[in-house]
Amino acid sequence: MGNNIRKIWPPVAVMLFLLLSWQAVVVVFDIRPFVLPSPYVIMMQAITDASPLLDHTLATLGVTLLGFTAGAAAGFVLAALLHLIPGAKSGFYPLLVLTQNVPIMALGPLLVLWFGFGILPRVILIIIVCFFPIAVAMLTGLMQSDPKLVTYMRMIGATKRQQFWRLELPNSIPYLFSGLKIAASYSVISAIYAESIGASKGLGYYMLLSRNGFETAKIFCAIAIIIFISLIIFGAISLAERLFLRGRTPSKGG
Repeated sequence: MGNNIRKIWPPVAVMLFLLLSWQAVVVVFDIRPFVLPSPYVIMMQAITDASPLLDHTLATLGVTLLGFTAGAAAGFVLAALLHLIPGAKSGFYPLLVLTQNVPIMALGPLLVLWFGFGILPRVILIIIVCFFPIAVAMLTGLMQSDPKLVTYMRMIGATKRQQFWRLELPNSIPYLFSGLKIAASYSVISAIYAESIGASKGLGYYMLLSRNGFETAKIFCAIAIIIFISLIIFGAISLAERLFLRGRTPSKGG
């Protein structure tokens, strides 16, 4: 318990210092709220707007988790297929990299044009953004198995499938979690962007309306919630990683 407190208090202390400094700067220099609202003004705005903020937050969280889950599944399956099918990696990996060179600012409007203003284009955008780091991380892990163990399994007559399930897949799990952590932050950012161009609900849409109305405090409320959502998802993945890998030999992929 004491160790946990010692780990937590430094970032908490820094955050409190920054918030107090922010409040002091706004008060001392009499900065107008529409330029830079103080933390107190932002907090009061969040309380006033609690109900709509909750609705928009739930909308963003829902589409984020849906897209992230689908993207993780797609990345997992793709990495396994590229690893198991002879010649697949050399043929399809360049195309995999190519998909990440298309800016989401160009892809987002196209998805809205093709699939309308519903939830589908938002989910597809998140999937496209998330599956790449997961696939690459897991594919790297699948190729990092101990050569001696691989040779031993071949000597005892293990099939490629047995080698995959009993050696390569377990070895790739720490790498998979690394990819999931990276994709988690991408998923939230992608959801916010998608909501700003093709949604009627969500924090991205809320920020767009607030920007058009020069309601800066509302924008900061949304930013704070976005950061909180990202931290929660990242923390959940980190907790799952610790629980899943407890007792395992540390891997350089984690």
